[in-house]
Amino acid sequence: MKERLLEFLRTENKSSAQLAEDIGVQASGISHILSGRNNPSLDFVLKMLEKYQFISTDWLLFGKGSMYKDAKMQNLFEYETEKDRGSEKMQPETEQIRPDIEFKDIVKSDKPGDHAIPVEKSASDVIKIVWFYENNSFKEFFPR
Repeated sequence: MKERLLEFLRTENKSSAQLAEDIGVQASGISHILSGRNNPSLDFVLKMLEKYQFISTDWLLFGKGSMYKDAKMQNLFEYETEKDRGSEKMQPETEQIRPDIEFKDIVKSDKPGDHAIPVEKSASDVIKIVWFYENNSFKEFFPR
């Protein structure tokens, strides 16, 4: 189980001290497990499974299957397909039919660097826009 605990820490980018704090155990206890001096107690395993509910119990205890209960975690930018659910592939949103936007629907800005934003009349207003960047950072914009 020591190897699986190390793999978990590596995959989740956590230190043993962070894990100890997260599950409410002594850091020295985790150090003893990782060094091979002690085996994890039932209390330790239960605390870990309670805190990290996405971990597979079979994997943690016996090394069987995937580390995560949901083996395929979908990437934010991947498109789920009908084939994955037993039917044909769905089109990505960018390939779906969109209404034509006329120039009168474009909001123009006098500020340099601002880009024109298409405006559609609807009952709801935009609350927040989030940009996701390749370096895993993001920026939020609140239009009001």
